[in-house]
Amino acid sequence: MKMTFRWYGKDDPVKLEYIKQIPGMKGIITAIYDIPVGEVWPLDKIIAIKETVEKHGLELSGIESVPVHEDIKLGLPTRDKYIDNYIQTIRNIAEAGINLICYNFMPVFDWTRSNLEYVNEDGSTSLIFEQDKIKKMDPALGELELPGWDVSYAEGGLGYLLDQYKDIDEEKLWGNLEYFIKRIMPVCEEVRVKMAIHPDDPPWSIFGLPRIITSYENLERFLNIYDSPYNGLTLCTGSLGCTKENDIVNLIKYFGKERNRIHFAHIRNVKIENDGSFKETAHPTEYGSMDMYQIIKAYLDYDFDGPYRPDHGRMIWGEKGKAGYGLYDRALGAVYIHGLIEAITKEK
Repeated sequence: MKMTFRWYGKDDPVKLEYIKQIPGMKGIITAIYDIPVGEVWPLDKIIAIKETVEKHGLELSGIESVPVHEDIKLGLPTRDKYIDNYIQTIRNIAEAGINLICYNFMPVFDWTRSNLEYVNEDGSTSLIFEQDKIKKMDPALGELELPGWDVSYAEGGLGYLLDQYKDIDEEKLWGNLEYFIKRIMPVCEEVRVKMAIHPDDPPWSIFGLPRIITSYENLERFLNIYDSPYNGLTLCTGSLGCTKENDIVNLIKYFGKERNRIHFAHIRNVKIENDGSFKETAHPTEYGSMDMYQIIKAYLDYDFDGPYRPDHGRMIWGEKGKAGYGLYDRALGAVYIHGLIEAITKEK
């Protein structure tokens, strides 16, 4: 397992020189953030960010993410243009010497939380999903109070986009995903880039929009669309693990050990509430609903050698920055996971 860290580029308050100081740190996961969704990522910009990372003694272990344009998810006639652009971006990433891309296929909304600064008993803050608050919102009526999303669209833009999805149910979304995958995968095989789809977060329908990368059955269906070692998963314990219906350890055993289709691992803990709400917690097992020891053991039992990163952390010690992506708690999570890996490896 190769420890990596998410970095948001030169404007990230978490600097590469700080990340390098985390014991066991090997690589960086990042992206280009100033290219509009759907446009080709220029090769020179990819190379520039890779060289910046390498100057700090780290490797650029993967891209997270190359966003999929909504026209592709909607299956509009314009999708072929955007898929062609996506393919060229894949080629450019491969030419820069990078062989992993994380992406998702969530309509309109990526990860969804009701509060980014929930105050925990210890005074730290974390991301939380409060079921009752989400259910009371209707973005089609302008009743949207999601932090990070309510200002993401120009006036009328969100309503128009939601209206486009009125006729898109799960099966139509599956069809549009299949079309996309069958277009890009021959190129991925040619240039040897592994695609690692991220599960929906949370893994159930939000605001009536379909979500399909949610469960064992759907992960299996997805991989069977195009059975290739380059068509794989980002297994996110926090996304799939925020419902008790998903057994994370068994998912790792099957999709990792048996199918060898986990290309990237996101490791974090969440605390599930009885009403379906959940909050993000410190990484150790005792703070949430995930058995982190068994999760890491499942990866080590089949010698997973791909990159992993400590996912969302709390904001602690007065740190200010991008919610879930501060330095301190993610660094603690990284060292905790590193310690589990050492202990389990020695037990073996």
